[in-house]
Amino acid sequence: MVASFKVLASSSSGNAGLLRTEDTTILVDAGLSAKKLTGLLADEGLDTGELDAVFLTHEHADHSAGIRGLSKKANLPVFANQDTANAVQAQLSRRPNWQIFETGHTFSFRGLRVQPFSVPHDAYDPVGFYFEWGGEDLFNPLESLAWVTDLGYAPELVKEKIAQASILVIEANHCPRMLERDTKRPWSLKQRILGRHGHLSNGATLELLKSIENPRWQEIFLMHLSKDCNDVNLVRDSFAELSTDTYVVDPSTAEAIPA
Repeated sequence: MVASFKVLASSSSGNAGLLRTEDTTILVDAGLSAKKLTGLLADEGLDTGELDAVFLTHEHADHSAGIRGLSKKANLPVFANQDTANAVQAQLSRRPNWQIFETGHTFSFRGLRVQPFSVPHDAYDPVGFYFEWGGEDLFNPLESLAWVTDLGYAPELVKEKIAQASILVIEANHCPRMLERDTKRPWSLKQRILGRHGHLSNGATLELLKSIENPRWQEIFLMHLSKDCNDVNLVRDSFAELSTDTYVVDPSTAEAIPA
């Protein structure tokens, strides 16, 4: 089975992705309320009861806000490392069905091989995910997805992981010139965004992608665009030179627009 992947939400207000394979249906991050996530899943013909798990990259609300409501489903596994689980749990009255992994250690879940790897971001123990499935025979080929949405720069480990993926989900967060002109954000926040534990700019992401030798990408999704400090058309124009099928995820609608 060719997997089905869709970005459900993508902005500084909330991020979530839906991955469906032959064996499993998961959310990667849950940065909207459970009510909103339920509605988005319904649009995809799914009930939250059909989710097999949620995988969290880190504790920031735009990636974890939905855990409060989803924790009502006591049997729904929520995968996170210990620091992320502790930080999210501190804001909850109910305990989700935490499934704790160790960053850097590969594990399996319902046909998925999951590799959580460290990324540089200003959270307790933020990770990216490399998911792999299939590979048993010609009718079930090996496929993979790398999800890397919050990072200030790309260490060699990140480059190694993203190069292997069939589907790459990566942020193109901001245009530095638009960020500099923005009047809503204090200078301290701008410095955080621009720092080595902040977010990748359009140029930094493009430079990163162009630096990868012999990548396996079949599709690239550019997400986590800032609504105020980026522009979909600007990102489309910037990444049009890539030979891989590339989509810019609109931060207002989560529509994946071809670059």
